[in-house]
Amino acid sequence: METTPNTPVNEHAEPDLREQLEFYMRKWPWFIMGVLICMTVAFLYLRYSTAQYKTTTSIIIKDSKGRGAASELAAFEDIGLISGMNTNSIENEIEILRSKRLFRRVVEKLNLNIRYYTEGNIKITEVYKNTPFTVKVLNYNEEVPLPETPLQFTILSPTTVSITNPETDQSLDANFGDRIDLDFASITLVPEMERLEALENNRSLLVQFSSVEQIVGLYQSRVQVNPIAKNASVIELSLNDPVREKAQDILNELVIQYNEDAINDRNLVANNTANFIDERLQIITAELDSVETDKVTFKQDNRITSLEAEAELFLSSASEFNKQQITFETQLELINDLMRYLDNRSEIGLLPANLGIAEGGMEELISNYNQLVLERTRMLRSSTEQNPVVINLTNQINELRGSIMSGLDNVKNAIETNLRDLRRQESIFGSKIAEVPGKEKQFRGIERQQTIKEALYLFLLQKREETSISLAVTAPKAKVVDAAYSSSNPVSPKRNIIYLAALLLGLLIPFLIFYLHQLLYDKVSTRKDIERSIGSIPFVGEIPKIVAKEVDFIKRNDTNVLAESFRILRTNLQYLLVNKHHSESGKTIFVTSTVKGEGKTFTAVNLALTLSYTGKKVVLVGADIRNPQIHRYFPSDDGAKGVTNYLIGESPNLEHYARNTPLSSMLEVISSGPIPPNPAELWMSQHTDEFFDSLKHEYDYVIVDTAPCLLVTDTLLISKYADTTLYVVRADYTERKLLDFPKENLENGKLKNVAFVLNNVKMANFGYGNKYGYTYGAEKQGFWKRMLEVFRG
Repeated sequence: METTPNTPVNEHAEPDLREQLEFYMRKWPWFIMGVLICMTVAFLYLRYSTAQYKTTTSIIIKDSKGRGAASELAAFEDIGLISGMNTNSIENEIEILRSKRLFRRVVEKLNLNIRYYTEGNIKITEVYKNTPFTVKVLNYNEEVPLPETPLQFTILSPTTVSITNPETDQSLDANFGDRIDLDFASITLVPEMERLEALENNRSLLVQFSSVEQIVGLYQSRVQVNPIAKNASVIELSLNDPVREKAQDILNELVIQYNEDAINDRNLVANNTANFIDERLQIITAELDSVETDKVTFKQDNRITSLEAEAELFLSSASEFNKQQITFETQLELINDLMRYLDNRSEIGLLPANLGIAEGGMEELISNYNQLVLERTRMLRSSTEQNPVVINLTNQINELRGSIMSGLDNVKNAIETNLRDLRRQESIFGSKIAEVPGKEKQFRGIERQQTIKEALYLFLLQKREETSISLAVTAPKAKVVDAAYSSSNPVSPKRNIIYLAALLLGLLIPFLIFYLHQLLYDKVSTRKDIERSIGSIPFVGEIPKIVAKEVDFIKRNDTNVLAESFRILRTNLQYLLVNKHHSESGKTIFVTSTVKGEGKTFTAVNLALTLSYTGKKVVLVGADIRNPQIHRYFPSDDGAKGVTNYLIGESPNLEHYARNTPLSSMLEVISSGPIPPNPAELWMSQHTDEFFDSLKHEYDYVIVDTAPCLLVTDTLLISKYADTTLYVVRADYTERKLLDFPKENLENGKLKNVAFVLNNVKMANFGYGNKYGYTYGAEKQGFWKRMLEVFRG
């Protein structure tokens, strides 16, 4: 059955999803190996990585405003001198808890800059508290940097230890309790006798010396401080660390230092308030004594015992004005005192608050002033006055101080205006009591001054006692809700996530490799690659890949896969040559390829052998007269006369050129002969027709090994003599785009009756994915051999 030159060809078809799945299923050993490798790496990582445990504590920030008289700021709350100082901003407290100042206290308190480790076979483990000795640093040598690697302390006896510096390989022996002078510091070792005596193994201990600033920065970045809920005063502190007991101590100590800092701040305000009250008490005492002396002198001089009856009518009418006047004069006195206090103090200090000056927003100004002073005092604990932040705070304090003075002056003017109004009202009543002697008016002035001074004196005495009580009661600002506790399971590394990631990577890495290989690989691999491209052009057989040391030609009665593949090729050819079965002449089969190295000679030789084993007379012709290869299989024919000699007209008798082969008595070989200078012209000579006619009448099958079509034109010149053209494609060698070349030549009529053969097919791709390969009756392979074949594929 012949195929027309213009056989329709289907367009390239992409592999469907089922084919893709089958491809990856055939690679299952690679996926298993990838999973095993990734799981092994994950296991080793988890085995030797350091587990991190989460330690958490929670505190509630107490609002000092609810402590009433116990508050250090309660001294002036009744008269409104200070306000706004008792409220706590959670954001501010969080920043205080994160401050470097508190962390430095924690590091110094717990000696965290000195860490102890025990050395294992692969990793080192930190030891906390349960050490046979403790290192105490007496002083540091600031000119010598701290060692980057830990020092090794080896216990030689209950009293002696050897110290080795790995950086310098220097060592020295020392006794516990002695002063030990190292390059960077002087230290002493305090032994823990119970642990020292119980020590059997791990008699070496690694000690890492670090600067305080380095450890402060480390834990300042690792400790997380966050509010538990919005608008709540509960704060959670957490730390991830390999040593749970150490992390608990750090968080607990941080809370302790925070409370001590808050108590110190409160006591600072209370002490300043107490000093101000004492100063004012001294002044008021002297003024009150002077007023009382004037009253006694006035009564003695005027011989007066009681004036109430004389002025009863006036007092009943003017009592309300007196109350207002007393109130204004009290505030005026406080304002004058506060202004004198500000004028007499040049340094920056806290101002008394809650003195009752509500006009002009003075309470808020004084509150803001004290907050800035406290913030500046906190900054000066860890920096100098040249710090830009301190300078900025100082400028703000000075500006605010000027605003306070200006505000006090305005309030004073307003009060004096009110007093003038009251006195003007008094003058109205004065006309009604003109009969009251002027002495009564003078006496009332003296009593009024006495009442003011007594009220102010008693008020200051009361507040002094309250301030003393607040100094004695030092309640912590932060109440511990939950003491520091650690999780029982590590939070890092997460075993389940790592194993899951290893499983996914073990599957993903081989998948990506095969996917990219498929995406970038431009070679023909399986028969489906050809079938998708050639459309209706016949595909007649697959030839398996020859493994090293295997014979590359077929012997009689072979039962291996190679022999069976050529028997199937022989059978499929019978269907292509069905129209020639009743012809008296032999059948001519051309074997060609696109480029060199695709296995056309190998295919031609084994096809000729396979046909000869059926009892048919077969001749193998080396028609590749430019680069002959048949002599590789039949060395005795190398250099013999052949096709070239016939074409130049030496002798028309085929017996002069045909040679018998030792492999089959029914197979003869006609080699290509000497390489001519004009191969194409020889094939165009009249002797070519005679040559092929003689072959067809002499032999049942004529197998012609031709030249590659893409490289030379020889095969295209003689393709008309072929009953069938076997086009050989080599798996993993022929580029897919080269399949378009034979299709174009078939459509143009340059080739005819083409059938494709796929050579060098891997066992994994043989047949239909090796699911239905040529293994019937073959020796059963062992597991490892089959696995090896899969990996090769």
